[in-house]
Amino acid sequence: MDNISLIDSFMDFIKHQNIDKENLMFILEESIRSILQRKYGNSKNYDIIVNPDKVDIEIWINRIVVHDNMLKNLNTEIALSIARKIESDFEIGEEVTEKVELKNLGRRAIFYLKNNFLLKIKNLYSINRYNKLKKKIGEIVNVEVYHILSQHILMRDEEQNEMILPKNEQIFSDFFKKGDNVIALVKNISWIDGKPIVILSRTNKKFLEKLFELEIPEIADKTIKIKKVVRIPGEKAKIAVESSDNRIDPVGACVGIKGSRIHSLIRELKNENIDIINYTTNIQLYITRALSPAKIAMIKIDEKNKLANVYLKMEEISKAIGRGGLNIRLATQLTGYKINILKD
Repeated sequence: MDNISLIDSFMDFIKHQNIDKENLMFILEESIRSILQRKYGNSKNYDIIVNPDKVDIEIWINRIVVHDNMLKNLNTEIALSIARKIESDFEIGEEVTEKVELKNLGRRAIFYLKNNFLLKIKNLYSINRYNKLKKKIGEIVNVEVYHILSQHILMRDEEQNEMILPKNEQIFSDFFKKGDNVIALVKNISWIDGKPIVILSRTNKKFLEKLFELEIPEIADKTIKIKKVVRIPGEKAKIAVESSDNRIDPVGACVGIKGSRIHSLIRELKNENIDIINYTTNIQLYITRALSPAKIAMIKIDEKNKLANVYLKMEEISKAIGRGGLNIRLATQLTGYKINILKD
């Protein structure tokens, strides 16, 4: 097998891998050096010349001329009598350069070269794919379900990138079947069996934030800023927003006319209840808004201990606490204050 036919034999594999010629030839040179090192224990006396334009590669061995009876290393030395068959005027100590054909390295070396080359190509492809996919971290993707397992769902995007939605990243009421289209957040990238796999999430609070960006133009164009998001996936969420334009009501813009904007988000989140709160630096007012729909009678703030004693009428206490304590738990997370509910 000559150099050209070896390269041609790999073209069917690499033509769909989107690897440029320069990288291809660099990998081939590395692979050849690897088999030379493996076969002879040294590759320093070899020159490997690559030509990415012609997709060609040449191998040249450099050896020092020694007396016939002093020949010890066939890889780095050449006997004087052999050297003079190449050129009659070679002398002891001179360097002889000869072209090496791949077929002369032996069938085992060629077999190793093929495997080493293909492995490096696959690794480069995986690295390129990882670098491309990691740019999507923190973004929303549309994917299609193609296999459902007990602990995760396998999905693919439009470019056929494999993605995983683990059980603990699914909203508890999520139910998907093969072929379903799903919206999810790219949480991170993991290496599984030597290839990068996207890990998706529908429970991450960033998912809710990104959904708001997609649905509400004023958030997408930064007129309305999301200050903080807290959520218990599938149950309840609170999101604090503020507007840089005094003419725009941030809460109203997020809710939409007759709830048109917020309702689509709630449906996507499997009826997760969403409270949208107008952000303020006035902590008493902020806590009051965070505990909505309860009506607060009085609040006493302990700034040092980040503590808020909130006084309510008896009929408002259950509203402040919420079902299963959801409302007060999220209000605490949103404001950063521990909230004590007291009877007024």
